[in-house]
Amino acid sequence: MRLDPRSPLVINTHELGRRPGSMRTRELTVSAPADLGIELIGVPEGSPLQLDFRLEAVMEGVLASGTARATLVGECARCLEPVEDDLDVTLQELYVYPESDAEEDEASRLHGEFLDLEPTVRDAVVLALPYRPVCSPDCQGLCLDCGVRLADNPGHQHDESVDPRWAALSTMTVNHAEPADPAAGRDEE
Repeated sequence: MRLDPRSPLVINTHELGRRPGSMRTRELTVSAPADLGIELIGVPEGSPLQLDFRLEAVMEGVLASGTARATLVGECARCLEPVEDDLDVTLQELYVYPESDAEEDEASRLHGEFLDLEPTVRDAVVLALPYRPVCSPDCQGLCLDCGVRLADNPGHQHDESVDPRWAALSTMTVNHAEPADPAAGRDEE
């Protein structure tokens, strides 16, 4: 697989050489790639993604570490209101040299002198996203009966609902006859 050196998240490590201990720092602002999120929240495609990272040559390859910052956009899992938040995540990945004995699924690989930060950024961002984002910690959500947002109508309530399986019984009148007093008949004997 060849990497496109023009891609903003493909980084050239030529300056490091293969000298363990050599280090370079970089700051980049790139457009966020597509599908950087989950169902309810994510980083919009094309929005600014700020990267501040360090590349260090080590015996096995190049260690990339740093942070990624982005703005998240989505909707509240409880009331479906828009949610916007900032995300700051830590990145760290070892990119091994092509001739390394490391298994393909154990480590990322350098492609010549290039490494691709996109999978590392994607993993760090997506794993840090809230599974059920909320607009506020005390969001009460929506009314189960009519769908009104409970935060907008705090006193909202409905009459107690009747289970439809028992609704026919509520139309029946009940004859409440007084029970006979067994002791009343004994006095007559």
